Amino acid sequence: MNPRLKPSDRIVVRKDGLEALLTSLKANGRRLVGPTIRDGAIVFDDIDGVSDLPAGWTQEQEAGIYRITRRDDSALFGYVVGPESLKKFLFVPRLRVLSLARQGKSFEVAAPPGGAEPPRLAVLGARPCDLAAAEIQDRVFMGQGFTDPDYKARRERLFVIAVNCGQADHTCFCVSMGTGPRATKGYDLALTEIVAPEHRFVIEVGTEAGAEALERLKAPPAADKDLKAAAAASAHAARQMGRTLETGGLRDLLCRNLEHPRWNDVAKRCLACANCTLVCPTCFCSTIEDTTDLTGTKAFRDRRWDSCFTLGHTYVHWGGVRTTIRARYRQWLVHKMAWWKDQFGVTGCVGCGRCIAWCPAGIDVTWEIAAIDATDGAEEGGR
Repeated sequence: MNPRLKPSDRIVVRKDGLEALLTSLKANGRRLVGPTIRDGAIVFDDIDGVSDLPAGWTQEQEAGIYRITRRDDSALFGYVVGPESLKKFLFVPRLRVLSLARQGKSFEVAAPPGGAEPPRLAVLGARPCDLAAAEIQDRVFMGQGFTDPDYKARRERLFVIAVNCGQADHTCFCVSMGTGPRATKGYDLALTEIVAPEHRFVIEVGTEAGAEALERLKAPPAADKDLKAAAAASAHAARQMGRTLETGGLRDLLCRNLEHPRWNDVAKRCLACANCTLVCPTCFCSTIEDTTDLTGTKAFRDRRWDSCFTLGHTYVHWGGVRTTIRARYRQWLVHKMAWWKDQFGVTGCVGCGRCIAWCPAGIDVTWEIAAIDATDGAEEGGR
């Protein structure tokens, strides 16, 4: 055994050691989720073990472009981020909040399907930017004097094995946002993959639960050469960042340019499809949907993801508040980069670049902000 491991301790394992860790977590009653290939993308899904991971695969990302492609090695985590993040496991896409069944002339309130307890998940493959995003969502759903009970329950039952990035892509700018490429908190275990000259994984303990999970592996402490290789991998990823964003003075820049002509320019390209908000790991807009069955004897109320890009999101009794794409795009960007900081004390962007890659029009937030900065103070009327 590996006795008395504690947070910040680091061990080194091979693929069989990683397999043993995953097997141990499953044996402890956890549902195992990790990266796998589905529908031409690297996504989070249920996995049985190491064999389900995207060995030898990576992706190419640019504005409006995402495609998976083969690597020239067998790295298990040789990709950056796919379209999914921890958000879907905590702030779930659809949540049944109420069920009603007709009983004579009255109704009976039924519990949500599956009971009150969410699954005990072990998620492998969360990136440092995803951890930072989850911390931001914690402020939304468990701070500001309000706690969402479903989110809190899922958060408390989540075991996270983070993966430090050993490479970056053209859309990444986590260094600018201070969220990566190496995780510093928010994980139970953090893994750094070293492919050459020998394939191994340096695993750092983040919590007591993480230490307990590792103690049965009989793995040796990470040697100096392992730690240096892990640090070099993170430094390599930091040098590879494909985008940058100047964050100093960003809030004031956007707030004094609410009538900048660039908003009209981006509105001509934006499709208001909401892709950016769906893949964003921090966006939290939702709506309530009421339905009935065909017999009229049962009724349901669900909370589901929504987007500030949809016309109905700001609908009130007399109509929508933001009726133009210009207004909706401006609200999204300024809220995330400026007003979010006023509300939650942090910027609502972690530099993952998902919104850039998954925008069908190739709209890039870093370019849009740079364009406003380059002509700071320009004004043009219209909403």
